Amino acid sequence: MEEFSVNDPTRLLQAAANFANYPGVRTDASVKEFLDRFPLPAIINALQTKAEFPGLEDTLVACLDRIFKTKYGASLIPHYMPFVQVGLQADSQTVRTLACKTVTRLLQESDETALSPIQLIIDYGIYPLLLDCLLNGNEQVANSSMDSIKTLAAFPQGMEIIIPSNKTEATHLGTVASTCSSLGRVRVMALVVKLFSVSSSVASAVYNANLLSLLESEINNSKDTLVTLSVLELLYELVEIEHGTKFLPRTSFLQLLGSIISNSSAESILRSRAMVICGRLLSKENIFSLVDESCLRNLISAVDGILGSSEGEDVNVSEAAIEALGQIGSSTWGATLLLSSFPTCVKHVIYAAFDRHEHGKQLAAMHALGNIFGEGRSENDIMLNDNAEENLRDLIYQIASRSSKMTPSGLFLAVLQQDSEIRLASYRMITGLVARPWCLTEICSKQDIVNIVGDASSETTKIGMEARYNCCLAIHKAFMSSPRLTGDPALAGIASKLQEAVRNGPYLNRRNVETQPAIMTAERF
Repeated sequence: MEEFSVNDPTRLLQAAANFANYPGVRTDASVKEFLDRFPLPAIINALQTKAEFPGLEDTLVACLDRIFKTKYGASLIPHYMPFVQVGLQADSQTVRTLACKTVTRLLQESDETALSPIQLIIDYGIYPLLLDCLLNGNEQVANSSMDSIKTLAAFPQGMEIIIPSNKTEATHLGTVASTCSSLGRVRVMALVVKLFSVSSSVASAVYNANLLSLLESEINNSKDTLVTLSVLELLYELVEIEHGTKFLPRTSFLQLLGSIISNSSAESILRSRAMVICGRLLSKENIFSLVDESCLRNLISAVDGILGSSEGEDVNVSEAAIEALGQIGSSTWGATLLLSSFPTCVKHVIYAAFDRHEHGKQLAAMHALGNIFGEGRSENDIMLNDNAEENLRDLIYQIASRSSKMTPSGLFLAVLQQDSEIRLASYRMITGLVARPWCLTEICSKQDIVNIVGDASSETTKIGMEARYNCCLAIHKAFMSSPRLTGDPALAGIASKLQEAVRNGPYLNRRNVETQPAIMTAERF
């Protein structure tokens, strides 16, 4: 490397800064031209020997990062593996981050004509160094290392490195987690979750290696609220991963979450997150065929217990409970279960939806009812079985009769006259509910409801306009499907109003279609 040593790095620093800060995309040709002037060994030598020169390290790291992001730059990486090896062990966190990113580029740009990246990883002992970066690096280093290992997992031979057949091997993630710090364990668990997103086969391998037990054990045994919360956030992330959903019901996670929810001495933030996670998991399609029904009933009972007790006065806990019920009720199976077996749960949600005293709780309840009533389901799945439908109707009328509005139509009108957030949630609720003939009759009994839903000028945001229009469309469709209502002369005005509103679409406001001249005093200097 002596022939590439740089005595005065000033010229290199300026050129590297220009290269790194170039606003456009760097091409292979521009990389070749730069490396003709400053060979890669010279840049690496300067990074290793002149790091104390002001601004040099950060500039050269940014420059090398852009070089390796090109196809030509990535093709050079196999010839500089000793640099990668040293970089992963550097004291500088910036250099370690670059080394991790370089490993990722090596794996991403591999082809049949190049040296096998997996063999290079093995020959240069890269994987143990990546694990050390994961456990002991700063947050940026740990994230870059995680990305490298996730990319490695996409190779069949890579999974053999990450999950060796010998469970006692030092690099096995189970062994690593058992011997590192609490922060290191959380990072290992974060890596386990990320591996589930690679592919179905990788998810199966991770599950079969019993690595999900790391998260289960941490939730079960940790006395540290922050650590437990970190694991719950990882579990939330896992629920959102397609390949993770099918494995979670095979574990004890639902029972553990149920224990947290029903534990009145647990921190409210833990109980809230546990309920939200349960709701997200149980909103997945076909999940009920994978979950034990007794476990599911215990979860819903725990949530019901919170809403029906003084614990429901905690706004964050009650909102999380309501959101969870809304998620569970988003499927036909879940909504049927709630209304048939747990009508008191739905009753709590309906009460909250029409209670103006707690805005956040009311908003959460309105959106939850939109889910339960079928706003997000296909047209054929909105209606539930006879028992569930009868309970739903009875609950709405019961709560209306005990309110100052007296009727469901009065309740609907009241929420439609509130602020824009509540109106948006109201549109969703009515969109699902209006498929029921009794609800349609209630809506048609109040002209003011139709006037608001049919008024294109009532909303100013795109999402509000579209929600209003979808609600109007649902009412119109239900109305036109009812021979009794379409044949009633007294409802001719409502029919006309609905038809015009549907024809105008979500955004058109005919009263403002003509351009209006603006007259103002001219600005003068």
